[in-house]
Amino acid sequence: MRWKIPAGVLMALAFLIPAAPAVAQAGSPGLDKACQTAERKVYKDIRELVTIDLDTASNTDVRVLANQILAAATADSLTTLPGKMQQQLDGAADGLRAFLKTNLQTTWSTDLRVAVNQTMTAAGANVKTAGQKALDDGTVDAFLAYLNNGLYVARALDCASEPPPSASASPSPSPSPSVSASSSAAPALPVTGTNIFFLVLAGSALILLGSGIVLVARRFRT
Repeated sequence: MRWKIPAGVLMALAFLIPAAPAVAQAGSPGLDKACQTAERKVYKDIRELVTIDLDTASNTDVRVLANQILAAATADSLTTLPGKMQQQLDGAADGLRAFLKTNLQTTWSTDLRVAVNQTMTAAGANVKTAGQKALDDGTVDAFLAYLNNGLYVARALDCASEPPPSASASPSPSPSPSVSASSSAAPALPVTGTNIFFLVLAGSALILLGSGIVLVARRFRT
């Protein structure tokens, strides 16, 4: 009974150890979409995992390989492959073997194409040009070369051609509203009380009128 425990441990390690590098895929620092320094996302070349002969390998070896591919596809956030691989693992051994032989490459290539297109959304001119070149090539090697290196080279060029974040973030000074002459001048004081000028004028007129009446009255008396 003792040999069963080490065998079980080795089987568990066969599933877990190969998957560990795929989960922690990260490359040298690069620039993200916001032109900030971040770790590169490195897409795994799944072909390197296929080290067995799918025609002659045992069902156990095929399942180990399928789990390794599932871990790598999940770490890369691929669109379709993780779900299809899990579906095949839940099914019959013959179906899993057939999928690995015939459909794995096509499904993986389609997911890489989708990943390339996603990087081109709202991207700069250099990224779009490099991404389109990879799409036009259409091979897995071109997709991987772009996603793992070409994308970051093109993004660095786009970020270098853009204004620095501080300049682009600060809003352009809006023209100050023109101040009219009436508003720029000192505000006029409100007119209060009686107008002194008119009072003086009226008083002078009354005095002159009174003086004239007095002179006329004196003349009549004389």
